[in-house]
Amino acid sequence: MESNELAHYKALVGKLPQLRNEIGKVIIGQQEAISEVLISLLAGGHCLLEGVPGLAKTLMVSTMARALSMRFKRIQFTPDLMPGDIVGTEVLEDDHETGHKVFVFNRGPLFANVVLADEINRTPPKTQAAMLEAMQEYKVTYNGTDYELPKPFLIIATQNPIEQAGTYPLPEAQLDRFLLYIKLSYPSEQEELTVLKSTTGTNRPVLNTILSDEEILQLQTLTRQVHISDELIDYINRLVRASRPQTSPSAFVKQWGEWGAGPRAGQALVLCAKARAVLNERFSVIPDDIQLLAYPILRHRIALNFRAEAEGITTDKVIDELLKCVK
Repeated sequence: MESNELAHYKALVGKLPQLRNEIGKVIIGQQEAISEVLISLLAGGHCLLEGVPGLAKTLMVSTMARALSMRFKRIQFTPDLMPGDIVGTEVLEDDHETGHKVFVFNRGPLFANVVLADEINRTPPKTQAAMLEAMQEYKVTYNGTDYELPKPFLIIATQNPIEQAGTYPLPEAQLDRFLLYIKLSYPSEQEELTVLKSTTGTNRPVLNTILSDEEILQLQTLTRQVHISDELIDYINRLVRASRPQTSPSAFVKQWGEWGAGPRAGQALVLCAKARAVLNERFSVIPDDIQLLAYPILRHRIALNFRAEAEGITTDKVIDELLKCVK
């Protein structure tokens, strides 16, 4: 990398702490979740947010989009939502040149830079599946024609862990398309006190735009150029393989696991570790990057057996054991 290019990238990376500060003007606490969403953006993937109502999931996503000057769309997923409601549909219009009627594709809300799929598990599998091509291929096919989605493109889906009546759990194939599975926790006592004081008055923070679309794409390119040693790639490979009961050296995994993570989990760990290094203004991956991201990357890619669920064993507990077992 030439010195001019390096200086340019350092200037871009130096804007990331400013971006977190801008988001922090609106979102009190949830620093880990904010970092993980930004990691997903830098790595060019999508993320699933899970948390009880009132934890500012929607506000977090819309605030990030405003600080990045990205086009933002929110889709409220409901049981009667159809694929055409999110992808788009053809409408009959007059062709002013020929005077004939023609079908024109009317793009749906999926054609945005940041798409919030709110309560994604409340819509039937047919509509959930309509997002698979967009998540994987960054395009939509309608009536045999491909329509490219804008770049950068990020889907952030949310789901409520409490009320499960009338929901349609995401199939494993779609869960695996999410780079990160982020769980939001309640704020601390001091953070909650700050929320009460800062959100019930007339003050409304003014957000500054920190990064443009082009700069985000450049940062995504930089993320893939971050150095990771062969030893750390080998560690990631062993960690992912150890999550599979058939090949795991861990007795805990063999006892409680039904099936483990696939190769996509290893790819996600490498990319997200690089993205975390960039977010922390480093150009090389360290073991902490991998160990901290193992939870949001593996928790939705490991399935536990019936006995584990009956005993209250969670996937996070399995990941605890994996990190102890694999060195």
